[in-house]
Amino acid sequence: MPTFLTPDGLRLAYHESGDGRPLICLPGGPMQSAAYLGDLGGLAAHRALIGLDLRGTGESAAPQDTASYRCDRQVGDVEALREHLGLDRIDLLAHSGAANLAILYAARHPDRVSRLLLITPSVYAVGLGITAEDRLATARLRHGEPWFAPAYAALEAVTAGRGTADSWQAVAPFFHGRWDEEARAFDAAGEKQKNHEAAAVYTAEGAFAPTATRQILAAFPSPVLLLAGEADVSGPPCVMREFAELFPKTELVVQPGAGHFPWRDDPERFVTTVKGFMDGGLPA
Repeated sequence: MPTFLTPDGLRLAYHESGDGRPLICLPGGPMQSAAYLGDLGGLAAHRALIGLDLRGTGESAAPQDTASYRCDRQVGDVEALREHLGLDRIDLLAHSGAANLAILYAARHPDRVSRLLLITPSVYAVGLGITAEDRLATARLRHGEPWFAPAYAALEAVTAGRGTADSWQAVAPFFHGRWDEEARAFDAAGEKQKNHEAAAVYTAEGAFAPTATRQILAAFPSPVLLLAGEADVSGPPCVMREFAELFPKTELVVQPGAGHFPWRDDPERFVTTVKGFMDGGLPA
């Protein structure tokens, strides 16, 4: 697996698949190996996917200074990858919690990003609020599912601050468009790929300055795709619409029936949307 060095001398690894213009892909979790992204539903047939294993995850080395897991302190890692690849500007895709890192990178290096793709993104970096009712209303779209009643009860506990480890496990079906054996296996594998120590530091105090970040994003010059899942309780579409309004040039797409992993729920629709944006979309 190819590697490169960060400004603080850490060796990070990245996954390569596909051909064509590079698309740097940042994995969520937060702090999960990029392996779970796979070929992003077949997107590798159209672009060269560069999936970064963030520090301390996957095949990347772990730092001695664990405070460097904080999101803002990893912006330099993304910049080092860009330099390593010899790219003047990058197309940057981020899923879930990694959207915070992508946002901070774009805010610090707006001239280095050609296109920004935020897939079911987390909102910490921009300081948006997601209410319990936002999540529960989105969850109720799944009321016909056989697993709905216990999962919804667990989600009520989680959103009320009464969640336990069992509650979090019980809400897992809400993150997937289909809760079948394949989704269960994917979920279990994801837990094993995640660096929980790093995840606890990722959003630590000082990582984000939402007001300043939003001011910068209001003038962000490049096109942005914000792809939300219609049934994603992590990023309800009503909040994703607020997110999209923070940029001057945004395409908001709500993928029907999708949860938190839209490339798995409907690969063809996902690839068509992403490819269309990268091939044309809003003018650069």
